[in-house]
Amino acid sequence: MRFDIKAYLDDNSLTIYRVAKDSGYGYTTIHKSFNKTQSDATSLNMRDLDALAKAQHKAMWEVLRDLEKLYFDE
Repeated sequence: MRFDIKAYLDDNSLTIYRVAKDSGYGYTTIHKSFNKTQSDATSLNMRDLDALAKAQHKAMWEVLRDLEKLYFDE
């Protein structure tokens, strides 16, 4: 599965810096993860979902649900 993470960040008024700060993960880690080209081998991982969820005070399943419904990139 591939998701349009940049659109998700824009639509939710998030920046990579804010996600990193609010989630406790390093900026470089989040930046590399969100800016890589997703393939079958390098998909969105649990850390990325956790970081997005923490930055928005949501559960990971809520973030994944939104990504699957609105940001799925075929």
